[in-house]
Amino acid sequence: MALASPAAVAIAVPARRPAQRSPYPTWFFLPAAIIYAVLFLVPTLASLFFSLTRWTLFNWTFIGLDNFVQFFREPFLVQGLINTLIYAALTSGLKVVLGLLLAVFLTSEIMARDFLRSVIFFPVLVSTVGVGITFTVLMHPTTGAINETLALFGIKGPGWLTDPRLALISVALVDVWKGLGLATVIYIAGIVSIPQDFYEAAKIDGANAFQRFWNVTLPLARPATITVVILSLIGGLRSFDLIWSMTRGGPGFTSDVLASVIYKQYQAGFYGLSTAGNVVLFILVAIIIVPVSIFLNRKERTP
Repeated sequence: MALASPAAVAIAVPARRPAQRSPYPTWFFLPAAIIYAVLFLVPTLASLFFSLTRWTLFNWTFIGLDNFVQFFREPFLVQGLINTLIYAALTSGLKVVLGLLLAVFLTSEIMARDFLRSVIFFPVLVSTVGVGITFTVLMHPTTGAINETLALFGIKGPGWLTDPRLALISVALVDVWKGLGLATVIYIAGIVSIPQDFYEAAKIDGANAFQRFWNVTLPLARPATITVVILSLIGGLRSFDLIWSMTRGGPGFTSDVLASVIYKQYQAGFYGLSTAGNVVLFILVAIIIVPVSIFLNRKERTP
């Protein structure tokens, strides 16, 4: 059998096309880079520097790590750090679980489904401060509508925002109520994108509703779960406006989180200490979100 000539091989194999260059010049990215540097890099580097100083609006003195040492020596600052972790875990966990359950319910064949979706999402559109003020009135220990409603059934309502044991949890539940709509919408988008063939195959195999949820919906809605977990954790760790509008960190320091403690330090004129708190908050968010994101986004290894 005769071998093909080199010329024939060269003709048979198409020539590799040169890599196409982007039609947009590199300097088109310059405006975005400038905005990123001005709004993120410069403030971040400035915060890192001023966290190592004792500064006012007119002068500064370099003191090294003294602000960070003082930060972790103050009991109420450490309490704010603990409350931040509790608040973030509670709010993100409830948003994931309740958002998924509501999304499954709102993607089923029910009446007024679109109306119910709008009702669930409506709190997301309301001002956080407005929600905080409204629930402060509703949760008043004596004249609040919640405790008055409980009194109709012979139940004495607690001091939702005045009891040190309940204040942080009460604010967290309001946060869940306000942010649940966004988590539900994300889950709805993830569920409706699942091909119906998987559900039909599961039905043919005799899977009941719970088995279809556990073996089809839950695994294939994982991208939505990752998004909800990351967004909820970031929001919980950085939460300030709702807590400040409802309790201002009280009673005492029982509902203080890092952001509210930092704000109080600014109000008191301890600018260096509060800047160090901002750096601690930034590092806290990074060391929690980055590993969680890597863990959730890891790809399953195939043998």
